[in-house]
Amino acid sequence: MGMIERFINGYSENFMLAVGLWPLAATALTLPILAYLYHRDGRLKFVSVVSTYLAVLYLLGLGCFTLYPLPSGDSGLGITYGVPWQLNPLACIGDFAREGVSTIPQIAFNVVFFVPLGFIAGRLLRWGFGASVAAGLVASLCIELAQGTGLFGIYPYAYRTADVNDLMYNTLGAAIGWWCAAQLGRVLPPGALANASDVTHEPGFVRRCVAFWLDSLLMGLIVIVATTMLTMLFENVPGGDRLARAPWILVVSVATFLLVEGVLPWLHGGSTPGGSFVRMTCETREREGLGRGVFYAARLAVLGMSYCFFPFAWPLLALYYFVRRRMPYDEL
Repeated sequence: MGMIERFINGYSENFMLAVGLWPLAATALTLPILAYLYHRDGRLKFVSVVSTYLAVLYLLGLGCFTLYPLPSGDSGLGITYGVPWQLNPLACIGDFAREGVSTIPQIAFNVVFFVPLGFIAGRLLRWGFGASVAAGLVASLCIELAQGTGLFGIYPYAYRTADVNDLMYNTLGAAIGWWCAAQLGRVLPPGALANASDVTHEPGFVRRCVAFWLDSLLMGLIVIVATTMLTMLFENVPGGDRLARAPWILVVSVATFLLVEGVLPWLHGGSTPGGSFVRMTCETREREGLGRGVFYAARLAVLGMSYCFFPFAWPLLALYYFVRRRMPYDEL
């Protein structure tokens, strides 16, 4: 027990670092997490939300446990010298013969560290055995490469041993984790996944925000690609300098906004690309003809103002929603 206790105590600082980074990572990943859960389940489930944020903590811990502490100073391991790679898959036999049972905690923890990864892949992500084991293999390979290359070249020398045995143990751990998830599924089946017909006509404010965030990412990508292509075009045509002075970013941005938030939902039953992903439509009730046109015009005006007066407009919209339980354009 003393040997195991000393081994665990050696990683206490790594664990505290992971816990310290957890709130920051959780905050940064909130919108992607919510988007994924809305897409997968069609709604937010308390257990799924908690499980996902715990998965974030685990992934942080995995990185901190395997890559921290980093080299520091002007000399020392990773700075002026490194450690060689260990590429012999049978080296564990020699280690055991030489060091005895003292090698067991290291082997056990290399397996145990990756059990949650296989469990997350099987239970949370609903991946099959092959994909879950492959995820464990790829994650372990990335870690070993980072260790063996001085964090991909950031440090001149390897500061930890890239060990092929660790790759084997980690992959085994992922396989065990998936098996545990499968056994739990027999006793406590996971909730049903959403299907294509699970589209809500009464989305809450959070789901609307997530959809708008996804749409904004898409619009930003379109604007960047389109303006870059226009710039390259103007550089290679006669009179391009004069054309380049036009406010193309504004023109492309407005056109993209009208396409994503106006044309596409009009043609797809009220679902923008982001809305489709989180399984919602902006049309809270059936509208036809002029009434539908007025609704979309009002919606474009409200969303456009939210861009122009960001971030001040969003608290006002949130307050309006929580009082009226709908957005201003839903009144029409």
